[in-house]
Amino acid sequence: MKIRHAVAAATALAATAALTLPVTVAHADPEPVGIHVKDGRIYEADGTELIMRGVNHAHTWYTGQTQSFADIGSLGANTVRTVLSNGVKWQRNDAADVANVIDLAKDAKLISMLEVHDTTGYGDQYADPPRSTLSEAADYWVDLKDVLIGQEDYVMINIGNEPYGNDAATNASYVAETKAAIATMRDAGLEHTIVVDAPSWGQDWQYLMRDNAQEIYDADPTGNTVFSVHMYQVFGTPASVTNYLEYFLDRDLPIIVGEFGWEHQNEVVAWEAILSESERLRTGYLGWSWSGNTEPYLDLALNFDKNNLSQWGEDLFFGPNGIQETATVASIFGGDPGEDPTDPGEEPTDPGEEPTDPGEEPTDPGEEPTDPSTGVCTAEYRTVGQWQGGFQGELTVTAASALSSWTLTWDAPGVTVTNSWGGQTTASGSTLTTVNEAWNGTLSAGATATVGFIGQGTPPAALEVACH
Repeated sequence: MKIRHAVAAATALAATAALTLPVTVAHADPEPVGIHVKDGRIYEADGTELIMRGVNHAHTWYTGQTQSFADIGSLGANTVRTVLSNGVKWQRNDAADVANVIDLAKDAKLISMLEVHDTTGYGDQYADPPRSTLSEAADYWVDLKDVLIGQEDYVMINIGNEPYGNDAATNASYVAETKAAIATMRDAGLEHTIVVDAPSWGQDWQYLMRDNAQEIYDADPTGNTVFSVHMYQVFGTPASVTNYLEYFLDRDLPIIVGEFGWEHQNEVVAWEAILSESERLRTGYLGWSWSGNTEPYLDLALNFDKNNLSQWGEDLFFGPNGIQETATVASIFGGDPGEDPTDPGEEPTDPGEEPTDPGEEPTDPGEEPTDPSTGVCTAEYRTVGQWQGGFQGELTVTAASALSSWTLTWDAPGVTVTNSWGGQTTASGSTLTTVNEAWNGTLSAGATATVGFIGQGTPPAALEVACH
């Protein structure tokens, strides 16, 4: 996730009904080096299962906030996903800095997941350049191998954050580039567990990671690759969470939720289901993010103060199925693995809401809807924030009757839209047209969709927006 997370995605995911599975490559089974994967689960070197319960920390933008590691650990987390830069987009975190954050996490009894954030949304029209390729991210980890080798008990390497956006032509290289990055790191002698992020701004609504996970996994000669999905508004229902996670587990492929929030861009995220299903299925989760977001509703701690948590922070750390209730300190730090976990394949005592049948064929978010007719809609504008020379605006579409698509037309003299999300925006003079994304065009009567944008110029006091 970027600190301002521009994402376009589908509203629901489900597993496919029928799938011809590729042949699984048998990996060598040497003595495990540190954290490793076995039978679709993540383990420490001593064989204790590692179930991650933690948060993301934006270190690369706030390198002075080193107390955050101790604070995160003191609230019960067992893992921290640390945001770093390889220097393509932001200031490069050098070897000394990376060694220090590893030590800070170890002092706090936190397993480290290190990630390169510069890859976020590579190739997408809304990802302001430059953005890093996965190859450049892999080269960064190789450059750091002197401070990484020997830390396999404590460190996992997340090659690159959300490495592709929504551009189909660019995303076509996701599988090949991911496999090549794994090969580069293994050839350099890095034996750490590697974490692979999903494309499509991390949310995998086009299923590129899901449908090619076995091929990617088989490309790692050590078999120590973990898949990470970022759950925001694509995962707005409990069923979408369950279906996605179970798809991987049914195939003995390791999966975690590497990022999620309680909402995103005014749209619902099924965060309670993420917590409860991660606990039931024994999969890891890492909430976004500790502090410092330009979208402050995602801050867990306000102003980096562990004693001043937001409601999101209270829920994640102290709520049902939250960190304090479910986290176990890693055994490398002396944690007690406790009782043998319940077989995740068993029916839970109280399964709660019945998920959608995971065998149903999902609707392809890129396909035309069955009923192409459109209904009546309205749209309202508000200014979210402003600064000298610019502002952030928001358009809320409300369906008066069922819609399968919508288009907004609005006039904003003196305003240049430089970025938008939640809709595809084009300009002709001062007239702007916004068309729904593939994932938010279908609305039931009374339902809403949100378009956000960054504008240069003076924010309008009001906008007349035609919705059709």
